[in-house]
Amino acid sequence: MLINQLALVPETKVNQISPSQLNRVAAALQKQASRDFAPLWQVNATVDAFDRLEDVPVGYWPLIVVDDVPDAAGFHTDENGQPFSLIEFSDSWSLTASHEMLEMLADPFGNRVVSGKSPHPDQGQVEFLVEVADPSEAEEFGYTVNGQLVSDFFTPRFYDPVTVPGVRYSFGGHITAPRTILRGGYISWRDPVKDEWWQQTWFKGKEPTFRKLGKLTGSGSIREAIDAQTKTVSRLAASGPSSKSYLSARTLTARAGESTSARADEWRAQIERLKGANPAAKAFKATATAKAKGKGK
Repeated sequence: MLINQLALVPETKVNQISPSQLNRVAAALQKQASRDFAPLWQVNATVDAFDRLEDVPVGYWPLIVVDDVPDAAGFHTDENGQPFSLIEFSDSWSLTASHEMLEMLADPFGNRVVSGKSPHPDQGQVEFLVEVADPSEAEEFGYTVNGQLVSDFFTPRFYDPVTVPGVRYSFGGHITAPRTILRGGYISWRDPVKDEWWQQTWFKGKEPTFRKLGKLTGSGSIREAIDAQTKTVSRLAASGPSSKSYLSARTLTARAGESTSARADEWRAQIERLKGANPAAKAFKATATAKAKGKGK
């Protein structure tokens, strides 16, 4: 089975991300990809941290943390058609990094669509763009991995034709019916009858609203064009740091730091004991000596 190899790398003008933080976020993303996402979407991936773009091996898809994202589009493809994502730095940048990682794994090239009944009452069967983190992208629906705030995402059952009791439509269980969005989220689709792109968004107000984007022109990625219109990355970067979810994650991170520091002290103490007298080596010598005495009798 092919494994997608992702590289998390900072490219900020000011050195805002320490090597320690970079590694901790990469470890959280790796655990989310392997433990949470892969069993549901059957996509395997590795996530490795690199200090510089020059260190990223050939064949990796980069998740690049930058100061700001041009045109607010996180997803892009390079000149050879390979995907990469831009993550706008903020205090809660792990949430945006998780969002971009999940969507890259579900749809690496930004053009995957799935058919289903339109949320709009005047439309029939449409083509939904597969953006697994968008319907529940708001920070309030995120969760923590290793103390880092990461994004919720929907499951393949999200496109089911009818609601079935007991079915898991999103990882966190916040989405309770197919093709529905939560406060702060959105969904995008193409109406094949008029060849027009539409969205249902819930960025403000008490309920979702519809908006028509029109016909998609050009030959670039659909997701890149949608992201530029919807400004997902910048919105997440702006909303995350002030959210209750992020504040809870910070508290959890501090407590986790106390635990990991205590464990590190235990490891160092154990290393020092081993340097002085290795009990495993002594046990082996004692056994060998006992066998030698037995043969002499």
